[in-house]
Amino acid sequence: MTTAPALGPLAGVKIIEFAGIGPGPFAGMVLADLGADVIGVDRPGGAGPFDLPVLRRGRRSIAVDLKSEAGREVILDLVASADALIEPYRPGVMERLGLGPDAVLARNPRLVYARMTGWGQDGPQSPYAGHDLTYTATSGILSSFVRDPHDGSMPRPVLPGPYLGDVAGGALLLVAGLLAALHSAAATGTGQVIDAAIMDGASYLSTFTHALRLGGMWGGTPGNNILDTGAPFYEVYECADGRHLAVGALEPQFYDELLRLLAEHAGLDLGPDDPRHRLNRLDQRRWPEAKALWEDFFRTRTRDEWCAFLERSDACVAPVLSLEEAPTHPHLGARAAYLPVGGEHGPELPVPAPRFSATPTQTRPSPARGAHTDELLAEVGYHPARIATLRSTSVVA
Repeated sequence: MTTAPALGPLAGVKIIEFAGIGPGPFAGMVLADLGADVIGVDRPGGAGPFDLPVLRRGRRSIAVDLKSEAGREVILDLVASADALIEPYRPGVMERLGLGPDAVLARNPRLVYARMTGWGQDGPQSPYAGHDLTYTATSGILSSFVRDPHDGSMPRPVLPGPYLGDVAGGALLLVAGLLAALHSAAATGTGQVIDAAIMDGASYLSTFTHALRLGGMWGGTPGNNILDTGAPFYEVYECADGRHLAVGALEPQFYDELLRLLAEHAGLDLGPDDPRHRLNRLDQRRWPEAKALWEDFFRTRTRDEWCAFLERSDACVAPVLSLEEAPTHPHLGARAAYLPVGGEHGPELPVPAPRFSATPTQTRPSPARGAHTDELLAEVGYHPARIATLRSTSVVA
C-alpha cells in the first residue's frame, strides 16, 4: 500500500511516532494534518481499548515487536533518516528497549527526540500513572473551573474534559516544542531531547489566570470572579427550551449593545436601580442579584429566538451548540469548518486549523496497523527476502 504525497507546510518532514493514547496520537494527527510524513510504530496484533481511528489519520503504519533485538534494529534503521521521534511511555521504558535518547541520537544526531508523559521525566511522581484529571488537579488550573453554589459550601471544580491537559497542555505544546526543536536542528545540525509533561503544560496554561490574579482581577472564592462565572455578563444561561445561551458582553461597549438590543427586541427596560443597568455592571456585590434576574429573563424565550437578534451583533452572544449541531451553524458552514470523512455520507469532523494560503493542509485516511510495513522497510534498504524473514519470525506484521 502506498500513500499519496502529502500537502501542507510540513511536507518532507519525517516523524516516527510510537503508538500510545491521549496526547501522543493527537500530536501525531496535528503533524500529519500539517503535511508531515508521520510513521506510526504500532504493536503487532489488534487494537487497544482506547484506539481512536480519527486520531490515527494521515499516518503510514508499521507494526514492530519492540521487545525483539531485530525489532530494535528496524526502529534504529527507520530513525536514521527521520527528523523527529515521539514516544509516549513512562520514563525508562525506551531505555529498557534499547531505544532511549543515547542509542537513537547516536544513530541520528540531528533527530528531535520528543518524550510525552504526564508527570515528566523526573520528580517524585514521574514513575506513577495518571490521567488528564490528576495532572490538571496538581497543576492548580483545575481549581479555576468552578461554579459557586452560593449555599455556603466550597465550590466544586467542574471537569473540563480532556481538552485542557491532554490536548492543550500535552499534545499542542508538544507540537510547538517539536517544531521549535526542528528549527534549531536545521540551524545547528544537532538534535535534542524534549521533555513534554502534561502537568508542566497545564501549569503553563494557567499563566493567564496568574496574570489576572496578580492584576487584582481574580481571587477570593472561586466562581465569583469576572471570568469564572461570577459576572452576570459573562455567563451561560438556560432558555425556555432547555437549551443554553452564552453571553460574553465583557467590555462596556458590548454590554451596552446587549442592553440596546434587548430593549429594542425584547422590551427590557432597566431603571438606574436595576442591578443589570450599565452603571451597576461592575458592582460585584450586586452580581448574584443581577444574575438571578438575567436567569429569569433568558428563560422567557428559546435559544434560537434570542439568537435571531443577538447573535449577529457586537453583543457577544452565541448559542451553546452540541457537537451534532455545530456543523450546521451558518458561520461554520460558510467557512467549511466541518467536512465529511470517508465519503459524502461519512461523519462530519472539524478540518485542520489554522489555514495556510500557500501550503494548504489536508486530512488523509487512517491506516490499518502494519499497512505500510513492507513499503517502509523497502525505503530503508531491506530486500524482500529479509522482509519475509522478519514477517515469518513475527518481528514485523
